[in-house]
Amino acid sequence: MKWSAGTALGTVAGLVLAQDPTKPAVPVEAAFTRDYPEPEFKPRWKKPQLSRLMIQDFVIYAHSDLNMTKTLLDKEPMLINALMDWGAGDWESGLGGASHMGRHDIVEFLLERGARIDIFCATMMGQLDAVKSFLTLQPKLIDARGPHGFSLHFHAQLAGKDADKMVEYLQSVKKIELKPNPFVQKPPPAAIA
Repeated sequence: MKWSAGTALGTVAGLVLAQDPTKPAVPVEAAFTRDYPEPEFKPRWKKPQLSRLMIQDFVIYAHSDLNMTKTLLDKEPMLINALMDWGAGDWESGLGGASHMGRHDIVEFLLERGARIDIFCATMMGQLDAVKSFLTLQPKLIDARGPHGFSLHFHAQLAGKDADKMVEYLQSVKKIELKPNPFVQKPPPAAIA
């Protein structure tokens, strides 16, 4: 089959039509009506909110593309701690995306630029003392879920050279069945020897 612009557009159109028609193509805010007293405090919106599209793009790029993450953060520095709600309260920051993908390079860049570290990032970065401190402060954090529902144990598998000790520690706190993590980077064959 010879590919042309028409073939490509037809294929894309077919994919669009094949999408689940019950799911909205754009974010939709859930309906809400207060059934409790309105707060006395009234926020003053002095500045415009960040663009949802720009936040979405930043969070997506932070999963895998250091150069685009830098470009967007240079364009809008306030993206550093922006959160995207993927729906139903599945909140994710650029740091969260880079953390659950095991992108140490992107995480280091974001932390240098002022991202707020959390227990999931500390776990993925192999910061055992920090993780122990979090869990001493609040032991129930062992059951916390990060973006997309990923657990601490999931993040621990991405801790590079510190993965074994991080997983071992978390398993000593709460043993769970570990499933293979698709984002774990295997060392190249030459480096194994």
